[in-house]
This record gives sequence, structure tokens and C-alpha cells, in this order.
Amino acid sequence: MPELPEVEVVRTGLATAVTGRTIASATVLHPRPVRRHAGGPDDFAAGLRGRTFAEPRRRGKFLWLPFTDGDALLAHLGMSGQFRLDDADAPRPPHCRVELGFTDGGRQLRFADQRMFGGLWVSRGGAELPAEVRHIARDLFDPDLDLPALVSDIRRRRSGIKRVLLNQEVVSGIGNIYADESLWRARLHYDTPADRLSRPRVTELLVAAREVMAEALVAGGTSFDALYVNVNGSSGYFGRSLAVYGREHLPCLRCGRAIVREPFMNRSSFRCPACQRRPRMILG
Repeated sequence: MPELPEVEVVRTGLATAVTGRTIASATVLHPRPVRRHAGGPDDFAAGLRGRTFAEPRRRGKFLWLPFTDGDALLAHLGMSGQFRLDDADAPRPPHCRVELGFTDGGRQLRFADQRMFGGLWVSRGGAELPAEVRHIARDLFDPDLDLPALVSDIRRRRSGIKRVLLNQEVVSGIGNIYADESLWRARLHYDTPADRLSRPRVTELLVAAREVMAEALVAGGTSFDALYVNVNGSSGYFGRSLAVYGREHLPCLRCGRAIVREPFMNRSSFRCPACQRRPRMILG
């Protein structure tokens, strides 16, 4: 699933392309991506016509496109969801599921999703903050984030620090890739209990997380295949700058030791065994 930098790249692309535009037509090409819309595909399409987009918004890796009437089009990109902007006479991208045309006759907005784990639905009254997103914590780029309070919250938790970073109700936007990168920068093992970390160490880790995601934003996000692209179809290239994620057996960029890959929560964690030593057990 795309993480904060990838979703922000998509949001920025949509902001310049759809803000202030009014929907003239909506076509659902496959019902599954609108399965969360209670009224079904026909109601979804009919309910979009005539609505005008305000500026798209994001919290963490959750994206929504507000309407000027107070509702919102909520988008879940899943593993392969993509927004594309194409001329009306251009061929539809592979796996195109929903297509929106506009009253100005300009480029259409198309939602493609190969694996169809993502989807679109209308959130009533969700322009400011959809009800479906209210349980999600603020992210590290949110100007209203209370960093000292976040540090205190993390230090109260007994779980391994990576599990805490991945908990979107603690801090949002960080997924597997940027958790591994942040932990490498902070020289922390993913299983280090959060409540054993000092306030400066947690702060250092969060600063590292923000820095690595800011760098990814500049690079357009991280792409490993064609499943993640910007609205113009281009891929992000931050993957070329990753220090540990996906670099099993390659030398650590800091000490030269070979990076290892280990199972973690039905996925993988990458770390340097020298720079990120396993925490010692505390015997009671």
C-alpha cells in the first residue's frame, strides 16, 4: 500500500488538476471498486454528476477529494489503485474502473486498479474530515501535530518500536518501507520495546522518519513496479536512495555489513545486523 509520500504526490497532482472542476459524467466500468458505496454503482455515478471538487486532502496515507457542497469522494488506493488524468479521446489505462468527465471538456479523471483492493465511495459530510478517517492519528507533516505528546504516547507502549510506527492510530503515514528506513537512520532494531526508549531517542526516530519521507516526496515517492504512479503516469524514483529496504545481502551504506531480511508481521523487515543490534532481554 502506498505510504505518506506516495499519497501526497498523488494528492498534489490531483490538486492542480481537479480543484474547482465540475463533474459532467461518471462511468463505473467495474462494480467492485465502488463496493463500499451503499447505493451501488448506479447511485454512485448519478450522485457525482454536477458536483464540484474542492482541493484534495490527506491524513497520513488516507486521501479524499472534498466537494464544495460538504461531502467528499473518499479514495482507498489499496495495493494498486491509481488516479490518471487523460484526454477524453485517449485510450483508457489498463484496469480502468471508474471514469469522470468534466463540464470544461478538459482531461478526464480515471481510477485504475489492477488488484481491486482499493476503491471509491462518497462520504456524507466528509469534506473537512471524513468519519472513516477520524480514528487515524495526525502524521509527521501535520502542522497541528503535538510532537511532545506523541513522544510520550510512544514511550508508554510495550510493543516493539516498528509495530508502534505502523500503528496508524498512533502516528499515521508510515508503512513498512519508511519504518525500516527510519529505524536504520536511528540505529534501532525493530523489536526494541518502545517503553525502553528515552524521550531523546524517540524524538530522534521521529525526526528521521520525517526526514526520510521528505526526501521521498522530493523524489516523487518510491516505485518498485508500475502499480504506483503519479496522475501523469510517472513513477517515483526514491527507491534508488533506499538504505536498507529491499537491499538484502548488499552492504550497509554506513558500516559495510550485509543487510539482512527477516520475517515481520506477515511481511519483511530489513536491517543492518551491526548498526541495528537486537535488543537484550530483560530478566525479571
